[in-house]
Parts: sequence; C-alpha cells; structure tokens
Amino acid sequence: MDQEVDKLLSNTFAASLAYVSVAVLALLIFLYIFELVTRYQCWQEIKKGNLAVAMATGGKIFGICNLFRFSIEANETVYQSMVWALYGYALLLAAYFLFEFLTPVFRIDDEIARDNRAVGFIAMIISISLSYVIGATIA
Repeated sequence: MDQEVDKLLSNTFAASLAYVSVAVLALLIFLYIFELVTRYQCWQEIKKGNLAVAMATGGKIFGICNLFRFSIEANETVYQSMVWALYGYALLLAAYFLFEFLTPVFRIDDEIARDNRAVGFIAMIISISLSYVIGATIA
C-alpha cells in the first residue's frame, strides 16, 4: 500500500493535489478547533460585518497555511508534512492561549467580539508573525 501511494505521489501533479487537499482539510479542522476555543462565533460575526473577527480569523488562516508551507518545504512526504504542520498548529494554538492569558487588562476574545479593530489587528499580526517563527523551527 505504501509503495502504491509513493508511486502515485511521484507524479508532481498528484503530489500537488495531495498536499493541497490535506492542507485544506486540515485548515477546516484547525479553524473548527479555533472556533471551539473562542468566546464568539467567528462566521456569524463575520457575516454581521465584524471586521475585528474577520482580521483575527484571517490571521489564523494565514498562519495555519504558512505553517503548511514551511512543513511542505522542509519534509519529503505528505505524512511528515502533516505531522510537522500539526505540531506547528499546536504551538500556534498555545500561543493564542498565552496571548489571551498574558493580557490581563482586557479579554482578547471579548474585545474582538465587540469589533475592537485594534485588538483584531494585533491578533492577526500575532498569528501571522508567530507562524513565521514556528515555521522556521519545523524540521
């Protein structure tokens, strides 16, 4: 079975399709997990026009995809890339919790839910920035 998969993935078009398919599926799952841990409903808030939520969610999407970019570049197989991207996502999620915990002046999620665009922008920049730092550590 592994040999058949490896043979299929030796075709660059098939490999590209496999990497993109895995990344999109993982992106959906990872965004769902973020949706579970935030105090607001991302897609409902975005539908209402909450720009702070859109920026924070956009930063998460960029951050997750950037982690996949690094993991695909650094690894030989789809499996290795997925493992490293999952590890990078766990670090990004931990950073999200640290950001929320280490900001004692106000609650990040509450401010984003209130459409505080300054907080949404900072959340977006943190997700994007940390994805580069985490991505650089991916082997």
